Amino acid sequence: MSAQKNIAEALAAHVSIATVIKRDEPMAKHTTLRVGGPADVYVEPVNESDLATILKFCGEHGVKFFILGRGSNLIVRDGGFRGVVICLASPEFSRVEIDGTRIRAGAGAKQKIVAVEAKRSSLAGVEFLEGIPGSIGGALRMNAGAMGGETFNAVESVRVMDFSGNVRELKPSEMSVTYRCCATLKNQIALGAVFKCAPEPREQIEKRMMAYSEKRWSSQPAAPSAGCMFKNPTGLAAGKLIDELGLKGAFVGGAMVSLEHGNFLVNGGLATAKDVLELIAQLQAKVKAARGVELHTEVEVIGE
Repeated sequence: MSAQKNIAEALAAHVSIATVIKRDEPMAKHTTLRVGGPADVYVEPVNESDLATILKFCGEHGVKFFILGRGSNLIVRDGGFRGVVICLASPEFSRVEIDGTRIRAGAGAKQKIVAVEAKRSSLAGVEFLEGIPGSIGGALRMNAGAMGGETFNAVESVRVMDFSGNVRELKPSEMSVTYRCCATLKNQIALGAVFKCAPEPREQIEKRMMAYSEKRWSSQPAAPSAGCMFKNPTGLAAGKLIDELGLKGAFVGGAMVSLEHGNFLVNGGLATAKDVLELIAQLQAKVKAARGVELHTEVEVIGE
C-alpha cells in the first residue's frame, strides 16, 4: 500500500465525511500560474475541528503539510509536494459578514468578494483588495498590497490556529508584520480576520475601484501568472528595472516576462515550474550584473 493511500485513508477515518480528500492531486489545477506537480494528499477540511484533527495527525506522524490559499504568489515545483496540502476552501472558511463598520472574513474568502461586499455596504478601506487574485488567508500571510494599500493597514484582528489545533485572536501589534510578509503566520494558520472600515458614499468607493481596475487591466497581463514575481527593492520598482534592461518578452520554454508589466512572468500555456524558476534566475543575474541590485522573489516556492 502506498504512503499516499495510507495517509489519505488514515485522515478519512478521523475527519467528517464532508471533508474533501484526494490523492496525487495536480497542483497546476490550484495555482494561478498553472504549473506544479501533484501533492501526495490534498485536503479541504469542512470546518475548524477537522482542520485541527488534520494538523494533529500530521504532527504526530511527521507528515509535511502546506496551507494553500487561491494559489497566487505560489510556485509548486514539477516534482510536486510530498505530504498534505490543506486548502481552506469550504463555506465554513469562506464567509464574509458585515458587522457595522467591520467586515469579518474567513481565510478562504476571495479578496475580491471582501472588497465588493464592503462597497455594497458603503464601507471604505479595503478597495485595494479587489484586484488581488487570492484569498484572505494568503493576503494575511503575505501582507498583500496593491494600489498603495496594504492588508494589515486595514486589519483589526486575526483569528489563528497553531499547529496543535489551538485557536486565539491576535491584534496586528501582536504579530510580526513587514513588507509582503507576516512571519507570525509561518507557524500559525490564519482562519480569518476582522477588517476595520469607514462609512463613505458607495458612489465614491465605486469610482475608486473602477479607477484601480482600469489601471490594473491596462498595465497587467491577462495570461496566467503568480502576480508580481519580485519584491520592489528599496526606492525602486522591480518591473521598471526589468523593463529598462529590455527584458520584457524574455522567455525560457513556455514561461515569459510579460510585455505588459516587467514584474509579471506569464505561462504561455505549456510552461513548467522549471521554466519559470530558470527565467527568475536569469532575470536576477542580469539585473545584478547591470545595476548591482539583488531581486528577491515575492512568491513562495515549494515542492521538489
